[in-house]
This record gives sequence, C-alpha cells and structure tokens, in this order.
Amino acid sequence: MPPSFPAPDTRNPVRLPDGSAHEGTVFLSAVIDHPRFEAGAYSYASAHHPPADWAAHLAPYLYAFSPERLVIGKFCQIADGVQFITASANHRHDGFTSYPFFIFGGDAASMPGPGPDTVIGNDVWIGQGARILPGSVIGDGVIVGAGAVVGGTVPPYAIVAGNPARVLRMRFPPDVVARLMALAWWDWPLGNILDAQPALCAGDIAGVERCAPG
Repeated sequence: MPPSFPAPDTRNPVRLPDGSAHEGTVFLSAVIDHPRFEAGAYSYASAHHPPADWAAHLAPYLYAFSPERLVIGKFCQIADGVQFITASANHRHDGFTSYPFFIFGGDAASMPGPGPDTVIGNDVWIGQGARILPGSVIGDGVIVGAGAVVGGTVPPYAIVAGNPARVLRMRFPPDVVARLMALAWWDWPLGNILDAQPALCAGDIAGVERCAPG
C-alpha cells in the first residue's frame, strides 16, 4: 500500500495543511460500531459539526434491536446532512390511524411489521442533505443530488435528484455500465485501484480494464 494512502480503518483519513486530522471526515468502517449498520472499506462521511456517534447521526432510527439493516458498500461518499431513514421509523398506515400506541404502553398491534433493509452500492455519491427512505436499494456508481429524497430502487450509474427523486439521466451508455459492473473495481487490491486512478477519473474504460488484476 502506498505510504501516503490511508488504511481503511483510519478514523480521520484527511490531513490538513498543518498535519492535523480533519475531524469532520471519517472512514465509516473505523467509526461505526452498530450491530445493524455495515459500511465497506474506504466509504467516508463528512459533517461540518462532527458528531460523537456517527451511526446515530447518519441513521437516527436504526436501533440495536431493529430487524432491518443499513448496508453501505465500498468507496461511497456521503456529504454533510445526509440521513438514512430506515424502516424502524415507519408507522403502521393500513388502518384508520397511524398513531403508534404501543410505544406509550398501548397494544402492539399498532406497530408495523419488520421493514426491508436499506442497501447502498459501491462508489455511490450522496449529496448534501439527501434523505434515503426505508428499503431503498441504490445501485453501484449512483450519484444522488443534494436535497434529494430517494425511495425504491435506483439502477447502477444513474443520476437522481428531486423530491421524490427521479432518474435525470444515466452516467454512461449501457455497454459501458455493463463493463464497469463486470470489472467491479472496488473489489480489486488497492494497488490495482491506485494504478487505475487516471483511467477511472478520466472515464477511460479500456484503461481501467488494463489495470484489472490478472
């Protein structure tokens, strides 16, 4: 591993000009200690006011006893103010009231059943202040616009924005998306990924393919 590139278990991977750590940016795998929250290597989150508990900051309705999970892939980029509204935030809404009587000592029948997991793919960029709704499945390489409210399934390499979020366009043609999905560069050894940086950043699919592990 290049000495200048931080290990994935580094809490604060960004260094300021004076050499001190930027407390507002963290690799999630180093700071998430929650039984229902999984974060892949090199995925990071940023906050202008760093929280004491990053899991609660990002997913305030995900409890240790929640039946659902929040799963975030590798190399994701999560901007300030993003929240994942997981299924434990839900109220029952198939009857005449959505009031959660149970949490105040009423009947358990007032609560909804277990909800789905929320799953974020690899290399997903989630813009400032976005909200990810319960059960969302966001594909690899997706870009989520600032302030978007995302629900449902988002295909790989789409750009989504708005409330409710909708696909504005695909980032690349279908054949390029298929080649990227087959490469799954985020699973490569770090050395290969760093060798592929120029091609990845320039959108040179043939160059990326040349860097793939043998």
